Amino acid sequence: MADNGAKLSRRKLLQLMAAGGAFGSTMPWWINGQLSSDANAADAFADYYKTPMKGDVRLIHITDTHGQLYPVYFREPNVNLGVGDAFGRAPHIVGKKLLDAMDLSLDSPEAYAYTYLNFEEGVKKYGRMGGFVHIKTLIDRLRSEAGGIQNTLTFDGGDTWQGSGTSLWTRGVDMVEACNILKVDVMVGHWEFTYPEAEVLANVALFKGDFIGQNVRVKDESMMGDSYPELVEKFNGKGLFDEDAGNAFQPYVMKEVNGRKIAIVGQAFPRTANANPPEFFPDWSFGLRIPDMRDLVKKIRTEQKPDAVVLISHSGMDVDIKMAHEIPGMDAIFGGHTHDGIPKPLQVTDKDGGTCHVTNAGCSGKFVGVMDFEFDGAKLKDVHYKMHPVFEKRLPADKEMAAFLTQLGNKKYDDKVVESRAKDRANSKARNGKTFKTIISEKLAIAGETLYRRSNFMGTWDQVICNALRDEYGAHVAMSAGVRWGPTVPKGHWITFDDVMSQCSMTYGETYANEMTGKQLLNVLEQVADNLLDPDPYLQSGGDMVRVGGLDYTIDPTKKLYKRITDARLDNGELIEPDKKYKVAGWAVVNRTPDGRMIWDIIRDYLLANRGDDKVMHLKKVNHPKLLGVANNPGVADYPGAVGDSDG
Repeated sequence: MADNGAKLSRRKLLQLMAAGGAFGSTMPWWINGQLSSDANAADAFADYYKTPMKGDVRLIHITDTHGQLYPVYFREPNVNLGVGDAFGRAPHIVGKKLLDAMDLSLDSPEAYAYTYLNFEEGVKKYGRMGGFVHIKTLIDRLRSEAGGIQNTLTFDGGDTWQGSGTSLWTRGVDMVEACNILKVDVMVGHWEFTYPEAEVLANVALFKGDFIGQNVRVKDESMMGDSYPELVEKFNGKGLFDEDAGNAFQPYVMKEVNGRKIAIVGQAFPRTANANPPEFFPDWSFGLRIPDMRDLVKKIRTEQKPDAVVLISHSGMDVDIKMAHEIPGMDAIFGGHTHDGIPKPLQVTDKDGGTCHVTNAGCSGKFVGVMDFEFDGAKLKDVHYKMHPVFEKRLPADKEMAAFLTQLGNKKYDDKVVESRAKDRANSKARNGKTFKTIISEKLAIAGETLYRRSNFMGTWDQVICNALRDEYGAHVAMSAGVRWGPTVPKGHWITFDDVMSQCSMTYGETYANEMTGKQLLNVLEQVADNLLDPDPYLQSGGDMVRVGGLDYTIDPTKKLYKRITDARLDNGELIEPDKKYKVAGWAVVNRTPDGRMIWDIIRDYLLANRGDDKVMHLKKVNHPKLLGVANNPGVADYPGAVGDSDG
């Protein structure tokens, strides 16, 4: 926890951030004094986003914004493999095949939004996407077209408070305040839980909507002690909703919308304790808890007689599809976690013959989903869904949100707020007193090729991270977590410190280097691959393959655990030997916190040191693994590594 001085700074920050919601005449620093409200943007807004209400209740959905308050570029994956029942099923279709499945044209703004195709040309034509000033404008219009906010509900699928420099430096407060300005009604969490519990509870108390999760429980030993109940009491009872059931937060909420009762159930990321350090949430446990959810939905249906039941889920789309089949009584699932931008919901038949509409609204603020429920008496007659890509060029900026972002940019950095065990914090201390906008606007290098993150196995941004780690520690190999968040820097664009922070900003960004035998190294790769490729989605971690720099390998996704990875070699061609020791560098450690320099400082210094005289940073090599057994998989296209047949 922070010291008393840091706590005082946080209280002051909360007050200042709350004041940031007021209208102001100062334009946001990040759009050069313009609110992009020119005639072309206004005309495009009037035509492109027209969405008349079809029915009685409108449900609006955003998810996985990962701290991205400002517009971004984000290249969608060219590799998103489906295994088992998910083979060839959305979201495991990429490129042209996805467009065909969703009835979208190759020469359309949607092709740029939903696929990797012609990305650099799309950047020039369509520009950045997302940004809360544009999301706010769009959501306000969707509410207006529904007859007013009273006929709508707005959902946030989680992974909101983490993923940028400002979200880390304000401990998620910037995102809470932004969501309050958006008037988000209900949200669930995942990376929200990677702040210390006291900070999580403070943010839940600050959030004006409902923070829910039927699968987050208070551990028995915490319930019996004194420290956790005292912590809960400090934040007005937040964090212990039902002492008898052990629910940390409300499992569901009932909302009346336009005369209709809508039950909203929450599902936090079930594998939080596996994917993130438990030290941040010592009093909470997570899990799928499918029987509990089945009983809860049945109880809601039986006792409260709602007109509809929906689930806000942060489990990943494959898990949501399986849950939709196994848990009768749900009308729709608004999903998150796997960052899948899918313009059409999947209709899943549950065990009782009902239909559940499963959606996922992408990430980084790129999309806003809108679902209208049309009732006939007491029956849900029809469901109408539209997912809107959020184009900066087509949406005027909202003045209230813009004023808030301007004030946020003028906040000053305080090193004491950034929890860290790193021995060397010289870079961090040098930022003290500087404004957020000054820090994140620093130009580091020009991208010699498009730097992207999203792909099952490797991305060019991941290569930069791994190269920086290897350079820092003189390591044979570097490993970086296969997270899906992190915007794209197009070729020829400046890489700023904001871009770096958006790739790696987290509360456990310390780095390490240690020795591993070849066998240990390959076992790690096999185990992570199994989390990604297990045919049962309930056993998948929801992330992508660990990124590996300095090492080439072949992987056959069709094989079983410890049989998938072969021919692992260092960059010099040397075959990995089981008993030989190798120096391995990494970061984002779940089970122990190292004390090496923060990852963003390492990347920043690497970019400054390795750019050319023309300021351009080129990648000499990208360690794309060779894939086998995926030649006919519609989840892979234009893959730079050789794609062959299975070897058996």
